[in-house]
Amino acid sequence: MAEQRMIIEMGMGNDQYGMDYTKAAARAIDDAIRHSALPIFASLDLSTDAMRVQVTVGVQDPDKVDVAILAAKLPRGHAEVRAVKGGLNVENPAGNTIVIASAAIEAFLPPQSGWKLKG
Repeated sequence: MAEQRMIIEMGMGNDQYGMDYTKAAARAIDDAIRHSALPIFASLDLSTDAMRVQVTVGVQDPDKVDVAILAAKLPRGHAEVRAVKGGLNVENPAGNTIVIASAAIEAFLPPQSGWKLKG
């Protein structure tokens, strides 16, 4: 049986002055993480080491995202990060470009059976 997706969260981040796609993507990931809690692991006495974390970040120039830096910042599980075309670049009349990134974080576990909440 395939893994089971247990969690999905979305976030948005930006870099207003440096056109740093990795910084904008990191902020989008942080935003998504701030919207989630993982009480299932403590409730079922599971280790987060069994979790595979798949992150997809969308920016206008995916080749400018350092996915290794982003994967190293994820706090739990075994992380995979990929950058795809998405997000938004906004031209500011003052001359700079604002980079906006979106992120989706998915968490997968191996198939589970006999789950029982801790008393």
